[in-house]
Amino acid sequence: MPDRSFLNWPFFEDRHRELAENLDAWCAKNLPVDHHDVDMACRELVAKLGRDGWLKPTAIDPDNPAPLDVRTLCITRETLARHDGLADFAFAMQGLGTGAISLFGTRDQQRWLERTRTGQAISAFALSEPRSGSDVANMEMTAVRDGDGYVLSGEKTWISNGGIADVYTVFARTGEAPGAKGISAFIVPAETKGLGIAERLEVIAPHPLARLAFDNVRVPASVLIGKPGDGFRIAMSVLDVFRSTVGAAALGFARRALDESVRRAAERKLFGAPMAELQMVQGHIADMALDVDAAALLVYRAAWTKDTGAERVTREAAMAKLFATDKAQEVIDKAVQLHGGDGVRKGYIIESLYREIRALRIYEGASDVQKVVIARQVMGAS
Repeated sequence: MPDRSFLNWPFFEDRHRELAENLDAWCAKNLPVDHHDVDMACRELVAKLGRDGWLKPTAIDPDNPAPLDVRTLCITRETLARHDGLADFAFAMQGLGTGAISLFGTRDQQRWLERTRTGQAISAFALSEPRSGSDVANMEMTAVRDGDGYVLSGEKTWISNGGIADVYTVFARTGEAPGAKGISAFIVPAETKGLGIAERLEVIAPHPLARLAFDNVRVPASVLIGKPGDGFRIAMSVLDVFRSTVGAAALGFARRALDESVRRAAERKLFGAPMAELQMVQGHIADMALDVDAAALLVYRAAWTKDTGAERVTREAAMAKLFATDKAQEVIDKAVQLHGGDGVRKGYIIESLYREIRALRIYEGASDVQKVVIARQVMGAS
């Protein structure tokens, strides 16, 4: 039985505790899905999550707008990740892909949310480029004003849901000013002429990823999110909301690794006694439990701070993302060690967790970048 004591922390309300219990029961019945065809699996997961109402927190309700509840997003990602990494991915990308529309979109643009919140459309966030990953301000893709619209040209890469998304939030250079001040955000439906999948990308934990090519893609000015030049601010605001949730997903992976390790230590015998009686094993379990609880405190502090009215949680979110993802890697590595050969055996849960966790230390701001963000926040406040 996974530890639920953290739900009694003062960060949460009764509705969060009820959500965690109900979603955990749903996951036990519906997850994991078959991962052999990743595209099909993601489509199935989005449809199931939307059908049963779990995607509603990923975006605002256009008919009853209210701020996104980051604690709900974090609890959902942690729970899904503990059961199935691909389910967490499917949920998370619905939120990240439409985050700019939720936060800055017009009422007409937010019609997309009616489809993404019900699982009828899949969304994607197209920010990274071949030569500008962490350095967003170095973006090269252009959007040139042409009459009553824009023409987008360039490439995006490492785009989650690339190839299966119905709509992309795309960031491109419109040139109002140098660097970060000259970027804008656009809503680009997947069927738009000139938008193509240049390459499908395979990684150690299979997810739908792609490099996108924009060959003179013409879009109307009505798909511009916010004002020209607002793109960098929009992207950072979206990441400010969703970065904490990456830490929550890592926390879900770490909790599963800890649970599996406790079970292994109780059931496996070494030298005529359960592994759990070995002090070295007890030391590993203690370290894992400590890292899980410390990560949870940082993740839910960041989420609670945002939910209780903070305009920005750049420092808190960066700390949560950095610590939770790095420590989850360590927790899962200890779980591999405790499971021996089974820890690296393909198709076993610990081996799957080992592959899943690594990407979380890179996307939405690599660990080293988070250190820079934290340092700037600390020194700027001194």
